[in-house]
Amino acid sequence: MKAFYVAVIGATSLLAVASVNAATPEENYKASCSACHDAGVAGAPKLGDKAAWAPRIKTGKEALYKSGINGKPGTAMMAKGGAASLSDADVKAIVDLMMAKAK
Repeated sequence: MKAFYVAVIGATSLLAVASVNAATPEENYKASCSACHDAGVAGAPKLGDKAAWAPRIKTGKEALYKSGINGKPGTAMMAKGGAASLSDADVKAIVDLMMAKAK
């Protein structure tokens, strides 16, 4: 029974640490995407530029998720913006943030 409690306490501690270290979409954007999307490097649509984002948003969020996660051939957009440590969910949250800023 003691081993059970130790396992539960250990798992709870790991979950607490993971949630404390979880970055927000804004933090992930600043760390991984802003270098290109704030300045429009290599044709990257600038954050908040409604005209640049409009045709991209028309393709649908699933298409934007795919580009964010897998990169976009023929452009400078790398998979996950070059931040391989981001999860797919992190990238989707960043894409959602970027789309919201363009509306």
